[in-house]
Parts: sequence; C-alpha cells; structure tokens
Amino acid sequence: MITDVVIAGGGPNGLMLACELSLAGVRPLVLERLPRPSEEPKANGLLGQVVRMLDHRGLCGPLSGSAEPPRPNSAYFMFGALGLDLSLLEHSPVHTLPVPQRRIEQVLEERAIELGVEIRRGHELTGLAQDGDAVTADVAGPDGTYQVRARYLVGADGAHSATRKLAGIGFPGVTYDRMTVRSAHATVPADWVDPATGALHVPGYGAVAPFMPHRTERGGFSYAPMPGHPPLVSTTEWDQPATAAAMSLEELRASVRRVLGVELPLGPPGGPGPHALRRLTGGNTRVAERFTDGRVFLIGDAAHVYAATGGGPGLNLGLQDAVNLGWKLAAEIRGSAPPGLLDTYEPERRAAARRMVLNAQAQAALIAPGSDVTGLREVFAELLRDPGAVRRLAELTTGADVRYDLGGGEAHPLTGRFAPDLDLRTPAGPVRLAELTRTARPLLLDLTDDASLSRALGHDQVDIVTARAEAPAPTALLLRPDCYVAWASASPRPGPAELEALRATLRRWFGVSEPART
Repeated sequence: MITDVVIAGGGPNGLMLACELSLAGVRPLVLERLPRPSEEPKANGLLGQVVRMLDHRGLCGPLSGSAEPPRPNSAYFMFGALGLDLSLLEHSPVHTLPVPQRRIEQVLEERAIELGVEIRRGHELTGLAQDGDAVTADVAGPDGTYQVRARYLVGADGAHSATRKLAGIGFPGVTYDRMTVRSAHATVPADWVDPATGALHVPGYGAVAPFMPHRTERGGFSYAPMPGHPPLVSTTEWDQPATAAAMSLEELRASVRRVLGVELPLGPPGGPGPHALRRLTGGNTRVAERFTDGRVFLIGDAAHVYAATGGGPGLNLGLQDAVNLGWKLAAEIRGSAPPGLLDTYEPERRAAARRMVLNAQAQAALIAPGSDVTGLREVFAELLRDPGAVRRLAELTTGADVRYDLGGGEAHPLTGRFAPDLDLRTPAGPVRLAELTRTARPLLLDLTDDASLSRALGHDQVDIVTARAEAPAPTALLLRPDCYVAWASASPRPGPAELEALRATLRRWFGVSEPART
C-alpha cells in the first residue's frame, strides 16, 4: 500500500496531525496499537496557548459543550504551588479548558473521521526503513503482518515511542526517582466543601482551593473536583520506601496524613468509572536528540516528556507540535513548499520544548521538600507582588511567551507570536479572527484604511479578508496556517518597502512568487 503519511499513534497528538493534514488535502493513515480507546484516566484538561489554538480550529465548542469562545482566567493561578494573582495583569494569558483526555480523543477522532482519515486500531508499527523517496513501515495487525510505503512517517506514539527507537534517535534527559505521586478518585465529606468557591476546608489545616496544588515541607496535595466526576485527590512525596503492594485508598489516606498533618476522610468514588487509583514513582524530563530523521518525524511525548508540574505540559505541547508540522508537511507533499520550509519544524518546536523544560525544572525545584526551599519560596512570594513577575511566569507556564524566530531585525512586535484575539467587522458581518482560521490556510488580514493590501496583493494560496477592528490593532497581519504571525504592519497605508517585505514573506513561507492581481 502507498499513502502520503503514516502516523504511528492514534492519541490526541496523532489525531490532531491527521486533521491538519486532511484540511490541507493530504491523505494520512493512522496506526493505533490499542484495539479500542483507552479508558484509563489521564490528563484532566488543557492549559494556555493550546486552548486558543483549538479555538482557531473550531474545536473548543465540541470540547467544552459551550458556544462561547474561551475566555482567559483573570483571577488566580499557580506556579510551583505559589499563587499568581492574575488580577494584577491588564491581559491574562491563562486560558484553561477542563476536559478529560478521553473526551479530547473522542472529539478529535470524530473530526478526523469526518475529514476522511483512515484509523486502523489494533495495528502496531514494528519496523521501518527509509530511502530517498519514501518510508516502508512494517505493521502487525489483527490479521497478520504487512507493509505500508509512505512518503513520510510521523511518530506520535508516546514516551516509549517505537518510532523513535526504530529510527535510532536518543532520548536524553533527567529521571526524578525520588518522587512518588498517588492519585485517586474519591469522595470527601460534603460539608467540608464550600458550595460558593468549591474550596475544600480541611479541619486543622485550612482551605484548599480546587485545582490548585498545595506544598508543605513534607510534600504536595491537590484536590480537583472535575464536573460530572468524583474529585481527584493527589499527593506528592519524596523518598518513599518501595512497595509491590497494589495501590489503595488507605494508602492515599496515610499519604495525606503525612503531607497535611491531619486526617482527610476519603471514601470510594461513586458513579460510573473508570476511576483513577494509581501510584507513580519517579518521573522524567527528556527531549529527543532530534525531532526529524530523513522522512521520519516525532511529535508529542515521542519527542519530549516532562515530570508532572500541572497543566498537562506534554499534551499541550504535543498538540501544538502537530499543528506546526501539519501544514509544512502538507505543502511539501503537494509540491508547493518553498525550499527549507520543512526544516523549520525542528528548530521552532525544539525551542518551545526547551522552554517547557525550564518551566518543569523551575516548578520541580519550588515544590521540593526542605526548609531551604521554603526560604526560596518566601523570596518568590515577595517577587510575585510585582505584575511584571506574574506576567512572565504566567506566560512561561502557558506557552504564551513562545516567539518563533522568523527573521527581520525591524519586525513588528507581533511577528513570530500567536495571533492576537481580535473582534472584526467584515462586509459579511462581525466575526472573531479565530473564526477565519478554521480552514488552516494562510490568511492576510487587511485592516488598512483603504483596503490597499487586498488590491495590491493576492494569490490562490492565501486567503485575504478586509475588515475593521473593534479595538486598537495592527493594520495588517499575515498568518501562517498554524496561526502564528509571519508579518504585521502598523502603518495605516503600508508603503513600497512594507509591501516588498510582505511579498518576501509570502515567498519565504508559501512559495508565492508573483501576486495574482495588481
């Protein structure tokens, strides 16, 4: 069999990539080792730029069940179990979407099937070989083994990625073997929960805000009452004795007692499962030696993993890997990619991965036990009275500080950053900028006084929309399909130099050599 792209791994990252490729007219084949979707409780939501990215693909509504666009959290968040007062900021970068990973997979699978993606469950990648033209994948399926020949192969098959191992790509990093994390869905005394705030009031300890980790010198504690599910109670401890015994609620109760110094009555969860009851010892923060090897690419946990810091950093980062790679790979397959386009995937996403390493390591240091760490936290708490410090840590945690190096020393401040939130008035009526990017095509937004850009430039590879902004905004934006700003202008009527810079940007990213109209 011959296909455009084989994606090894049918989790959220692989399915997101399949959707992106399909939107661009490329035929992907998804191979998923598991015969059916996993029911194991995993991530409980999405945080940061990934929420805005999903909004730009029209996926937030199906995930949240609401027609309302995502709004930033402007109240309170955490970094290393220290409070970030987001009310100090004029614009909060913290977007959250509380939705279980199983629901994320379900929505993405439905979208992929709607777009015509073939998903083969119970089919596992067992070998690969590549030449100058294609990759030959060995696959083990329910009816035996077979081969698939594809122009490219993408590993979205998790931290233990067979793709990465078969390609001979190293996975260096740090293993944190001192840490033990215990988690379980459980009931808590109903009269201990504040109906107004959702906080858990633990006698002898105090109030524990929902979804916010708490650190003591003996460990960490969190309480997450997900809508429609029993609360998820978790503890983190260091240097616990090894055990082969099965995890139990009694073990979690004892852990809470050690961490908080008080008793927390935990009962078995109610309602349909599956319910979490797990003990994880150790953790890893690792980044692959390279994200590409010839015609083989890595995304998500196959390329990078992070010791738990809250907010599901691996899933948030992996979905954005998929969107970054999808349009570039599709352009290469269609033959419309300018030289070197596909080579930009690794440096852009490696920079984002390294930023997340910094985030994970800093938070791990701040939640560690010991009086010296307590002193460090007191200093940090003083710094967090400064809005500038709050903003920097909020942007680091959410990935809002990622800015791709797109060249040009005099570039507009938005160049290389994710598209801003804009409310627009177009000839067809009011629209949000996020609603104009659902097709995953390049977009030139012309907000000039006289729509001069739309008259001077145009190409069938780029969508052009003329509009007026409801608030102060740039006068023009050129967005890549991943919704990052490739070029921007603040001039009411861009002059010849800016028009030439725009043409150069069109050539660089989309291979547009001549305007379609003048």
